[in-house]
Amino acid sequence: MLIIAGHVQVAPERRDALVAEFADLVRRARAAPGCLDVAITADSVDPGRINNFERWASQDDLDRWRSVAHAPDRGDEMLAVHVSLFDAAGERPPF
Repeated sequence: MLIIAGHVQVAPERRDALVAEFADLVRRARAAPGCLDVAITADSVDPGRINNFERWASQDDLDRWRSVAHAPDRGDEMLAVHVSLFDAAGERPPF
């Protein structure tokens, strides 16, 4: 399993609009083969932060999704990007 997690910093006055622009992408990703979860959300504390979380069954699934995703190009509005991809070998309840 792959996990992509982190956050991006944007201008606070643009955050909610940017999150809304990714809603269609999130809906489509969640329906994609191998997608276990995707969320692009406004942070509850920092008005300039957008949280990103994705879980994919495999690299092949993620690669197939990326080839058809057609994500909105908003890179010019990202002031800082702190997102990483993690390989996860196991899963267990956290509590």
